[in-house]
Amino acid sequence: MNHRAALVVFSGGQDSTTCLFWAKQRFERVVALSFVYGQKHQHEVDMAREIAHIAEVEFHLMDASFIARLSDNSLTNSALKMDEAKPADTFPNTFVPGRNLFFLAMAAVFAREHGISHLVTGVSQTDFSGYPDCRDAFIKSMNVTLNLAMDEQFVVHTPLMWIDKAQTWALADELGVLDLVRYKTLTCYNGVVGDGCGHCPACKLRREGLEQYLQSKKK
Repeated sequence: MNHRAALVVFSGGQDSTTCLFWAKQRFERVVALSFVYGQKHQHEVDMAREIAHIAEVEFHLMDASFIARLSDNSLTNSALKMDEAKPADTFPNTFVPGRNLFFLAMAAVFAREHGISHLVTGVSQTDFSGYPDCRDAFIKSMNVTLNLAMDEQFVVHTPLMWIDKAQTWALADELGVLDLVRYKTLTCYNGVVGDGCGHCPACKLRREGLEQYLQSKKK
């Protein structure tokens, strides 16, 4: 295993792009792995490939389209109206059950076959929109499970776990990629690059964080 190499689970969105450049500062070799899972906003894959090229990192794309067939959610079902706010008693219908579970499992197998022991993912418990597979307890549990399943010593890194969106923008700025993250990434659930559509949950969270960060810079 190469302990100086990292695999980034990479969507081409704000969080994973920030993590990609975080990894570039810390590892000699960085590989970006993206997934097609039946998402409506598949343009994110094009942006991921372009950003990986800009970052000069190896890019791979994996088919995980089976995920869309397992559950009904508004990210993979165009006929389902998207929740624009989190319901009080359940998950928002933008939750794709098992998505991070499958992504990390597939990423770990890929990493093992390429001799990589470090995995990086942009999940955050601070801004997790009610998604259980973004929580620290899940990541720690998954890390143990991956190691037991393959008798390896993977280390799952979550640089954004305990920071909010404003702090994520601050990290991107610190890494020198604030403009790239703002204008080249695709976070929007409706597939609009950059500042996005402005009204989906991902855009609202992203915009509020950016406004908070820019306001803090003026003080």
